[in-house]
Amino acid sequence: AGMKAMQSVTANAERQANAVLGNICADNALGDIRITGQYPNVGDNTVACPQAGRDMQVRLTVRPTANPSFRRVDAEVFLNGQPVVQEVTIVGRY
Repeated sequence: AGMKAMQSVTANAERQANAVLGNICADNALGDIRITGQYPNVGDNTVACPQAGRDMQVRLTVRPTANPSFRRVDAEVFLNGQPVVQEVTIVGRY
């Protein structure tokens, strides 16, 4: 029972560490879009985001909204093909 409890604690710590690092990746990718000051083109893009020895991937999905002055941007972070976190934001025309 003690061994199973220790494995559970270790797995939870790893999952939380991945989530924190994944949030950094998503924040950085969305921040890059804002910093450029350019209205993002509709489409998908994947960028690498190595963090603490983990090879994470960020898939950015840009979609139109009902208001043509805004775009929805989804940043989904994956580690070894498994989803870690997802962040969504709206970007306006500058």
